[in-house]
Amino acid sequence: MDTAKILYIDIETAPSLGWVWAKWQTNVIDFKADWYILSVAWKWGHQDKVHVLGLNDFAGYKRHKENDKSLVKKIWSLLDEADVIVAHNGDEFDLPKINTRFLTHELSPTSPYKTVDTLKIARKVFKFDSNKLDDLGRYLGIGRKLPHTGFNLWQGCMLGDKDAWTKMKQYNMHDVELLSEVYSLMRAWDKNHPQINQGLTANEACPTCSSKNVQRRGFSYTLLRKKQRYQCLNCRRWYEGSAKKV
Repeated sequence: MDTAKILYIDIETAPSLGWVWAKWQTNVIDFKADWYILSVAWKWGHQDKVHVLGLNDFAGYKRHKENDKSLVKKIWSLLDEADVIVAHNGDEFDLPKINTRFLTHELSPTSPYKTVDTLKIARKVFKFDSNKLDDLGRYLGIGRKLPHTGFNLWQGCMLGDKDAWTKMKQYNMHDVELLSEVYSLMRAWDKNHPQINQGLTANEACPTCSSKNVQRRGFSYTLLRKKQRYQCLNCRRWYEGSAKKV
C-alpha cells in the first residue's frame, strides 16, 4: 500500500525594517530591508522526530545574516517531497510566505501537494474562544506553546546571539509537536481531508489515516443510490464507499 507523505511544517520570519513617523497605528514611509525566513521546523507523518534549521546552520551566516537562500532551498526540497502539508494558518501565512521566498530566489514551483490547515478546521467546524495554536493546545489538554521574551527573541536571532537561536529553534520545534497533536485530534472532523491511502478501497482502509481498523456502519441514501457508511476506529472518521443503485 502506498501512503501519502505528510509533512508538518512551521516557519519563523524576521520582520521588515522601515521608516515611520510614529509608533502607534502609523503608515510605513519606506522600507529599508524586507522580511526573510529565520528558521523552519518540520516532521514527517511517519516519523516521531522533529527537525529544525535556522540561518545560523548554513555556511556564510556570519557574513550575511539576512541571506536565507540556502534555508529556502531546503524548504523547497521538503515541500517538493511532500504529498500533504499540515500547518496552522499555513494557507494564509506559512505557504504564501514560503512561496514568496521561492520566487525571490528564482526557484520553480514544487511538485503539487494538498494542504490541511488546522486553523481553517477550527474555524469551520468548532467554536473555540480562540483559534490560536496555543489556545487550542490548552483547551484540548495537549500543552501550550513555549514562553518567550517577545520581539527580543527575534531581535537576538537577527543579531546572531547564540542563546537566542537556541531558544528560537526550541520554540519552532515545539510548535510542530503541538501542531501534530492538534491535527491528530481534528483530522476526523475535516470533511475535505485529502485521501492518504493509495490504491485501497473504502472497506480496506481509512482515507484519512490509512488505518485498516474500520467498520461498516449502516448506509446513506439518495433517491436512486445508497452508499455503505464506514467509521475508522483509529481516527474516528466517518466516510462513505462507492454508490450503488437502490
